[in-house]
Amino acid sequence: MLDEQATRASRRTLGESTTGASRKRGSATLGHTSEADREIGSTVRGSMGTTRSVAPRTVRLTSPERVLFPDDGITKQDLFEYYRAIAPVLVPHLRNRPFTMKRFPYGATGDVYFQKQAPKGMPPWIPTRTFRTHPRDGGSRLVDFPLLNSPEAVLWMVQMNCIDMNAWYSRVDKPDRPDFVLFDLDPPDDGFALAIRVAHLIREELERVGLDSYVKTSGADGIHVLVPIARRATYDQTYAFAERVARGLEERHPGLVTTEWLKRKREGVLVDHRQNARGKTIASVYSVRPKPGAPVSTPLRWDELTEDVTPRRFGMREALERVERHGDLLAPVLAGGQALGAALRKLR
Repeated sequence: MLDEQATRASRRTLGESTTGASRKRGSATLGHTSEADREIGSTVRGSMGTTRSVAPRTVRLTSPERVLFPDDGITKQDLFEYYRAIAPVLVPHLRNRPFTMKRFPYGATGDVYFQKQAPKGMPPWIPTRTFRTHPRDGGSRLVDFPLLNSPEAVLWMVQMNCIDMNAWYSRVDKPDRPDFVLFDLDPPDDGFALAIRVAHLIREELERVGLDSYVKTSGADGIHVLVPIARRATYDQTYAFAERVARGLEERHPGLVTTEWLKRKREGVLVDHRQNARGKTIASVYSVRPKPGAPVSTPLRWDELTEDVTPRRFGMREALERVERHGDLLAPVLAGGQALGAALRKLR
């Protein structure tokens, strides 16, 4: 559960920024320092930016007043404060997973730059792990991936203009053994209600083969269904399992479910099994997405996923409120434990 004082302070900040209330960006705020502030860090703002000290680590936020979401007035400082508050439930989903930086130096509507290699100047307290990658243009290279194992590491990525947090499905101790299967649902334009129907079809099929699943909004236009598994299956096996489920639903529900990759040829909701591969990343739960309104990838209970849910309904304030009320609804995904082999055999 989030620290109550830190959460309420961040919700007040986010409420002000997203409701249009005027405030001086980057101005100093003096007063009582709570226990949460002493633990997570104190703030000093000045002409050169903002420094957050998280003893013995320091994250210096520059240009806190920079507007990242022009239509909403949401600033880099707002994003920083959100990730500061959500970190206790976010970091467990990122810990020890190779991380890919998606950098938005010109805000959510500007160009994006992908970076796997840990940048020069990254603080030494952010660990890295080296893996061989195989770029699309051929060959291979060794990459030192950052590992976001602490709240400060997440905040440093915000300073580096990362809006959403993207990490592998597997952890560094068993990089070839994912701990969940992903069903990535991509609906047609204005077809989110169809995606909701398909998500429930996937849930029912998984229940039929004895597997529990958990759902979250992607924060963009789709839905993610995650199936926690014991870390014994390979990526080839998770790919095969997801493909069989997807193609089976496509056969039984033509026009509603499709596995067609090319958008111009699709009819219905794409259930994308192809994302189950080594080196692929997913926008983590509680990630802010670079879309209008700064929507958040938000976990839901299955009974909450009803036809009145809209793709970008949950923002930063709502995500914090839900964690305060429900805790981390995706925590069971971290526990894993479900055997994929038996379920895979039932699909044959």
